[in-house]
Amino acid sequence: MSDDKRLFTPGPLTTSLSVKQAMLRDLGSRDGEFVDLVRGVRQRLQEIAGLGPEDGWESVIVQGSGTYGLEAVVSSLVPGSGGLLVLQNGAYGKRLVALGRRHGLRTEVLACAEDTPIDPAAVEARLSQDGGLTHVALVHCETTTGLMNPVEAVGRVVQRHGRTMLLDSMSAFGATPLDLRTAGVDVLVSSSNKCIEGVPGFAFVLARRRLLEAAEGQARTLSLDLCAQWRGLQADGMFRFTPPTHALLAFAQALDELAQEGGPTARARRYADNQRVLIRGLSALGFRSYLRPQVQGPIITTFHYPQHAAFRFDEFYRRLGARGFVIYPGKLSEAACFRIGSIGRLDGDDMRALVAAVAAVLAEMGVPSGA
Repeated sequence: MSDDKRLFTPGPLTTSLSVKQAMLRDLGSRDGEFVDLVRGVRQRLQEIAGLGPEDGWESVIVQGSGTYGLEAVVSSLVPGSGGLLVLQNGAYGKRLVALGRRHGLRTEVLACAEDTPIDPAAVEARLSQDGGLTHVALVHCETTTGLMNPVEAVGRVVQRHGRTMLLDSMSAFGATPLDLRTAGVDVLVSSSNKCIEGVPGFAFVLARRRLLEAAEGQARTLSLDLCAQWRGLQADGMFRFTPPTHALLAFAQALDELAQEGGPTARARRYADNQRVLIRGLSALGFRSYLRPQVQGPIITTFHYPQHAAFRFDEFYRRLGARGFVIYPGKLSEAACFRIGSIGRLDGDDMRALVAAVAAVLAEMGVPSGA
């Protein structure tokens, strides 16, 4: 276990030893213990979002990555006669556009710069002009940059216009307190290997029950039929197709550890503390953050490359990896940058160790501090 590299990424991420150990057993997919575990996981996901049994929401687990969950939502809940407005300010907004268009939906885009949050007033204007846009999709934490979009403000606009709001909360749910009863969101999607600190293997969807009921038989795929998946889980607690048993065992343990830490508010505090150590340390070495502090979320931070001829990102990445530190390449369309995550089973000491490793690697490469 000591040979594990520390992952400073937006997921998969560093997990606790106890989460890893939870997978060291086999459990049948139709075993009563597993069915009970899945039922408990679904209930706890709703509780994290502030939802009780009386609120009319359901949680649905979908095998695969977070994108599988998003495609399940887009292909199951948006009718062919509907229109999808994607609020785009990064690569993951572009992915939502691609999903809508792949399924033949009328898909419109309201875009802004990658360093700028979505403007609720612009959403208001667009929905006022176009009554055919039945669904609005927004990325909560746009991990292209680490920017946080104004979910509640956009949600109020969408709700006022009587449209359905879909939220990609992949890199925020579990570490960004959000009460779905009041946020104006109708569907939320996240995945097992993000802020809840589980391992890859499934996505999960929190959706209003009435939307699932209304979309019965509407899905354009078989394996990603969200309504059929929900009906199966409701009927006997079993998946229609092979479930990720070991990932779910790990996730149940990760949920226990989230509760022990104090829930999303406490986890958000640790991640924010991690990020403060990171930004302070890299700023002292001359690195510049891409985003303004006012729009920077605590999940992942984007840094510009040093302006020095000796800096080559591939070598920088390789040398850090050899020291046991894994960071993330940039995904911006215009700026040369890289990203460092603050999430996962990491603390301030891990961040300080990373900063020290960065300083050492820069020295090895002949890049002076402050370049």
